[in-house]
Amino acid sequence: MGTCTGVGFSSNRNPSAAGQEAARKALEQAKVTTPDFVLVFATVGYDQHQLIASIREATGGALLCGCSGEGIITHGTCIESNFGVCVMTIASDEIRFHSAHIKEIEGRAEAAGEELAVTLKPLTAPDTRACLLFADGLVFNFDPFLSSFERTMGRQEPLPVFGGLAADNWALHATYQYHNDEVFTGGMVAVLMSGSASIAWGVNHGCVPVGSKRTITRCAGNVIQEIDGRPALEALQEYLDPDWMTQWNKSSLNLCLGFKTPEHMRQGYEEYVIRYMPGKNDGAGEVIIQSEVTPGTELWIMRRDKELITAGLGAISRELRMQPESVPKFVLHFECVGRGKMVFRESEKSALLSSLQREFPDDVPWIGFYTYGEIGPIAHHNCFHNFTAVVAAVY
Repeated sequence: MGTCTGVGFSSNRNPSAAGQEAARKALEQAKVTTPDFVLVFATVGYDQHQLIASIREATGGALLCGCSGEGIITHGTCIESNFGVCVMTIASDEIRFHSAHIKEIEGRAEAAGEELAVTLKPLTAPDTRACLLFADGLVFNFDPFLSSFERTMGRQEPLPVFGGLAADNWALHATYQYHNDEVFTGGMVAVLMSGSASIAWGVNHGCVPVGSKRTITRCAGNVIQEIDGRPALEALQEYLDPDWMTQWNKSSLNLCLGFKTPEHMRQGYEEYVIRYMPGKNDGAGEVIIQSEVTPGTELWIMRRDKELITAGLGAISRELRMQPESVPKFVLHFECVGRGKMVFRESEKSALLSSLQREFPDDVPWIGFYTYGEIGPIAHHNCFHNFTAVVAAVY
């Protein structure tokens, strides 16, 4: 049989109809009736429980994982609205999938990493190729999670981790994670992929510095308290929109922080790793990022550059081609919400997606979503990203 994969999408506003339509299209492309694994990304206008129930019914109760996103991505289609769902179905005698989920991860990223690893470790095998991870983008802290997860897994070479943080159309209210029949918030879902698959991937952000080097002088975990001896918000104020106090989502979308890429990750990657600031504390003048920092860390104020983003997607496309004639079994695409409709017109988004996908036949199953944070390895070290595209092709 090999690997039979299909992707379908729907923008129908009825959750049951949308789930059924997307699943049916995926099964038709895969030419199967009963898949082994189902991957789902959807936006939050739907009744999430009805949506997932309809997909479970259409796919015969196969293993299902996924999360909500600010938008969905398939071949030739990127939908950023309250109503969009995409489904990938896979039937394979070459690739095996095992899954786990952890709930209530807020404030306990280290413990969650250990719990997830304890569950997944017995399911790994010598041919386990990667872990897919989808976590709540409003509460997830990557660094303590990863440290605990990799330590507990105890592998000589870390297992590559790909994925994205669940999103909710900029409401910053609740994101959703999916595991079989369950729909929940504040948690994470992981999928082990094992078998005779090979993975090629690319990571690119396309951001440039707009100011001189700054230094974090006081911080606590993922909270930046002072920059250059001043409250962080005060130090950033000259770069923020005039209405930043009342419209932080808009201001933080137009401003990001760059940290020097660690030496062990610099081969073949850009000079900076990018961080988004999803939260702030007005009274204390603090800003919050999604990974941890230490006093003395240098940073740069960054902005997106459309030309660099376009060139970066072209570079990703070339990195995905393992051999000139090779065709992936499927492609996974995790794109930052900060590279979507808030920056690009629909025609520009479509052109960017086309520039990335044109190296591959139109029938390559391609699925992804717009995230609150992207996960993908740099130089074989797992890394968290913002304002970035992470694309992985499975052969």
